[in-house]
Amino acid sequence: MTDDLTHWATWREIHSQPDVWRGWADSLDVAGLRDWIAAQDFEEVWFCGAGTSAYIGDIIAASIKGTRSVPSTDLVADPAHVLYGARPLVVSFGRSGNSAESIGTLDALDALAPDAPRLHITCNKDGALATRTASGPVKVIVLPDATHDAGFAMTSSFSTMLLTALALFDAPCDVAGRLRALADQLDELLPVFASGVRPARAVYVGAGPLTFAAREAALKVMELSAGQIPALWDNTLGFRHGPKSFVTDTTAITIFQSPQAPTQDYDSDLAAELRQQFPHATIETAGPAGDIAFDMPFGAAWAAPLCVAAAQIRGVLWAHGLGLNVDDPFTGRGTLSRVVADVKLYPVTS
Repeated sequence: MTDDLTHWATWREIHSQPDVWRGWADSLDVAGLRDWIAAQDFEEVWFCGAGTSAYIGDIIAASIKGTRSVPSTDLVADPAHVLYGARPLVVSFGRSGNSAESIGTLDALDALAPDAPRLHITCNKDGALATRTASGPVKVIVLPDATHDAGFAMTSSFSTMLLTALALFDAPCDVAGRLRALADQLDELLPVFASGVRPARAVYVGAGPLTFAAREAALKVMELSAGQIPALWDNTLGFRHGPKSFVTDTTAITIFQSPQAPTQDYDSDLAAELRQQFPHATIETAGPAGDIAFDMPFGAAWAAPLCVAAAQIRGVLWAHGLGLNVDDPFTGRGTLSRVVADVKLYPVTS
């Protein structure tokens, strides 16, 4: 079946990720960028973006102390409240760099925090995040052209922006070696992920940073299936508190296993409970000692792109099986677009 999928840009972009990471490992100026960050005056690091780009910030903030995820959708909706009294380094993620909320964030900063340092991580050298200037310090990181996904769903853009930010804000490490090791892992995992029967519903669960990898995984399934496969996400312990009511006999549940104790124990306990309570549902663990086993030697946040790749692959397979246009599942509907632009921005007042 996979031979029929290579004409989809989304399928090719998912499989390009290992080579993208290897190439990026040789060109990313980690030392110079860390020096620029250290030279700025700020109290807190904010990660801003919308949708998948916001989930990047969620994953990092759940892993690195002193950082905060501030979705641009929140900032733009109530800028004075969010920015009042703040002195952040604002890190903006954007595949196109042209979404309404990306532009609205820049407008809000210009009006309310013009001197706040800004770091833009984007996949589009021609977008607003790459080209717009400010009165305060701005540093722009433009990722390789291959990350500017042509497909509707963010895949290589998500993973490469996430790994770039981790390289800059996590503890210093051999970034190039780490990216190559992750690329090698993903090369081995991609064929493994291409299995499983299309479910009626999907659930992704994790803890810590993998909670938000689960959120991105669920979004990928819903986007690629154009909502025909409802997908839920939650925290490992939180899933029992009501959201478990979503599960039916035709639900596929994936639990992203943490590499550390006691978190991994809670993940395993939930998997055992679900298998006992829902014997006809598909329950699968992914991670150290999982049904799909792979190590996470660099921690959960760095492994998030590996986990999410499972949903990327299966989302394409399931969408293709439904007869959808994988690269634009909403063709003819006019309800969702690759770049969100139909948001009216209102003037920012202090």
